Amino acid sequence: MTMAAARDDGEEVALDDPAQGGTSNSVAAMARLRERIEEAVRAGQRQLPPERQLAAELAVGRGALRRALEVLEAEGQIWRVQGKGTFLGARPTTSDGLDALPSRTSPTEMMEVRLEVEPALARLAAMRASAEDIEMMRRLARRIAAAADAEARELWDSALHHRIAEAAGNRLFVGIFELVDRVRQDASFQSLRERARSGSVQPIFVAQHDRIIEAIAARDAAGAEAAMRDHLETVGSRLATAMGGRAAPPASAASSAADRRAAPADPAEIAREPSHG
Repeated sequence: MTMAAARDDGEEVALDDPAQGGTSNSVAAMARLRERIEEAVRAGQRQLPPERQLAAELAVGRGALRRALEVLEAEGQIWRVQGKGTFLGARPTTSDGLDALPSRTSPTEMMEVRLEVEPALARLAAMRASAEDIEMMRRLARRIAAAADAEARELWDSALHHRIAEAAGNRLFVGIFELVDRVRQDASFQSLRERARSGSVQPIFVAQHDRIIEAIAARDAAGAEAAMRDHLETVGSRLATAMGGRAAPPASAASSAADRRAAPADPAEIAREPSHG
């Protein structure tokens, strides 16, 4: 069967018949497609027409067009997204992949990465944090303790962990942290995070934050790393419970007991404490 397309003058061109001006030859299709892309770039266009329309416009067979598109994509001249179309230039390296991460990962995977990254950040922060960094950490910890709702606690908690990451003084590490935190803050995880932080666990988290900060302030790198790991293990255990799984036992029964003893009876009291230099 011969496919046909309308030319500008209204006549139909057989796409697979070279004698009629159409072609199924991939080399010829490539030449026409390169010319079309050059015209599009000069016109400031960012996207090519749909494949069927483009084949008719260039008077080439769709099979030949697809092969030409594959070659140009390999060259980095175009990039394609199924269901969205063909775009000019090199494929972006940041947006699409990162935006899809929350749907491709899980809370368990997220916690595995946090346990590898954040204790190391706390250790570096103990070696490098300035007095201003430490003061801000203490203020943020008091904000978390005094927060009246789950959303506010999440925002202040993210700010505290981000400040610790920045105090580590390693921009690549901070970039990795921010990527993980972006996944952590995704709306798809919101209900799970709220369940994990509900009930009597909040004073435990408050006490754990305090221990992390005081280890950083004391320049105790090993202590800061251990305190952050203990905190994240508690968070991971709570997430497992919120997901309906069996909670992992605490890393140390003694540390869990210490958490409960150190927990303030009234979080608002922490918010009223004077700032320490």
